Amino acid sequence: MKDINSLSHSKWRCQYHIVFAPKFRRKEVYGKIKLDIGKILRKLCEQKGVEIIQAQACVDHIHMLVSIPPSLSVSQFVGYLKGKSSLMIFDRHANLKYKYGNRHFWCRGYYVDTVGRNKKVIENYIKKQLQEDIINDQISFKEYIDPFTGSKNK
Repeated sequence: MKDINSLSHSKWRCQYHIVFAPKFRRKEVYGKIKLDIGKILRKLCEQKGVEIIQAQACVDHIHMLVSIPPSLSVSQFVGYLKGKSSLMIFDRHANLKYKYGNRHFWCRGYYVDTVGRNKKVIENYIKKQLQEDIINDQISFKEYIDPFTGSKNK
């Protein structure tokens, strides 16, 4: 019962498992900007009053277990999160615009599922997702050349 929130006239527990990926599933999320993306996503969630219960940045996608107030729809929140974070990422890392163009960092779609009573199962899944990706080792890293320095980024 401790995860039930309340407003002046309602009580609610709206928890969602959200998964989204960078455009073309590029491996940018896990590179040098992983910590920065995490800070950006946390800041944007705080601004909208969304609680991050569990989150994991995998090599080519993001898993988030969030509690969204009923005043926000899921599509509104995800649109805000992906749109604003994309602008903030390109402002802080200008060299990415040569790879992505048009300031679109995230791909169009996303996956969302309601949590219901399976919160613990989903939290464990998110925690172990990165380890499973590493174990499966089906990830290939592609090197790109930074147009400003001429060096290759990994």
